[in-house]
Amino acid sequence: MHMNEEILINITPQETRVALIQQGAVQELQIERTRQRGIVGNIYLAKVVRVLPGMQSAFIEIGLERTAFMHVADITQNNPQAQIEKLLFEGQTILVQVLKDPLGTKGARLTTQLSIAGRNLVYLPPAGSDPASEKYIGVSQRIDQPEEREAIKTRLTNLMPSDEKGGIIVRTSAQDASDTELQHDMQYLRTTWENIHESMRHNAAPSLLYQDLSLAERVLRDVAGEETTQIRVDSAEYFEKLKAFTNLYMPNLLGKLSLHRGERTLFNLFDVDEEINKALGRRVDLKSGGYLMIDQTESMTTIDVNTGSYVGARNLYDTVYKTNLEAAQAIARQLRLRNLGGIIIIDFIDMIGKDHQESVLHELKRNLGRDHARTSISDFSALGLVEMTRKRTRESLAHITCEPCTSCMGKGEIKTAQTVCYEILREIVREHRQFNPREFRIVASPDVIDLFLEEESQFLAQLGDFIAKPIKLQAEATFRQEQYDIVLS
Repeated sequence: MHMNEEILINITPQETRVALIQQGAVQELQIERTRQRGIVGNIYLAKVVRVLPGMQSAFIEIGLERTAFMHVADITQNNPQAQIEKLLFEGQTILVQVLKDPLGTKGARLTTQLSIAGRNLVYLPPAGSDPASEKYIGVSQRIDQPEEREAIKTRLTNLMPSDEKGGIIVRTSAQDASDTELQHDMQYLRTTWENIHESMRHNAAPSLLYQDLSLAERVLRDVAGEETTQIRVDSAEYFEKLKAFTNLYMPNLLGKLSLHRGERTLFNLFDVDEEINKALGRRVDLKSGGYLMIDQTESMTTIDVNTGSYVGARNLYDTVYKTNLEAAQAIARQLRLRNLGGIIIIDFIDMIGKDHQESVLHELKRNLGRDHARTSISDFSALGLVEMTRKRTRESLAHITCEPCTSCMGKGEIKTAQTVCYEILREIVREHRQFNPREFRIVASPDVIDLFLEEESQFLAQLGDFIAKPIKLQAEATFRQEQYDIVLS
């Protein structure tokens, strides 16, 4: 299936944004904020500062403001009897990898069991004289069929260079990869390891030898492929970096890399910013006049398909089917665009025929076939719903770029000005009984005060009569609609 696919990489000092364009439309968006980029996966040449036999752990200097930490279990894999004081000594130089970012007062958590991730494979470099680290192939637990596990293992054994000493773990995506792709991957991983090994000889501890790939590099490694026609970058400095990276690891992509110059920004050229804003809204309009409503909650995402304007009964049957087919395409794209993961429940418009249901389901599966994330889809339930799951990879687009609204506290709705008015009136009656002040002053948002002066002025006057106290009004521009204060004097 050859498709015209372009990758746009927009670089600014504060963030990198990548858009994947297929058939002229944005299919996928990834954003990495410079500040949030952690050090997990980085490999350092480090120095042992202190060994703590009592805690079976050690403090390690990797060149950050806070020393990092390592437990005996992060050094030996299968030896519960091992003692840290026999494995490490102060002042020793060792190769370590970061497992957890430093957080608050805690230093980074390290391991000496290195692993380098590729697109389909993870490489475990040989660890010196440790016999357990000889050539070995492991398979991801998510490939759970015994025959599939054996098949992929055999493929890799045949592809692995005979002199390979390190281990390989096969990621789930490797099942769909061609032999060429797997070979590219192995080459990439071996080259990476050789470079780390080489720079170890020229550097003094503590120093950073390998940094986990930036978003732009990860995209070249994991997304770009045969079908990619062009990869455009809009920063000259970064273009050079990516060229060097591509040259080293993926020379087959070199000809596709280009630097974008011009009046119009790269994302502007393809209306990407507009697409991002649409992908943060609840409603998605379909060409047929129907629309989707997408709601993301903590535990799941629900998608409701609706027909648009009223359709005559005669061609209703047909319109519903066409709208559902179009919705199936749009949903697959929206899941990728918004990067929604976990449980997703889709409420298509009710269809009478079983054959219609089946072809809508088929269309959904076909369109999800291009997704990098794993999906699994159930049939229509008795209530006419389709349940599916999509593997959570990174944070969803909304979680990266948005926060809950402070006015509605994430509910998506606020009380009307009228509701707030009536709440205030009840509150005054209560306080009048309790405190008996000289007068009341209502401080509230302009909309609520306007209501008291207009439609609800009669109720306010009645209440003033009833409690025989003056009630004064004060609009406070900074108040949210639900916020109010009743001042007694």
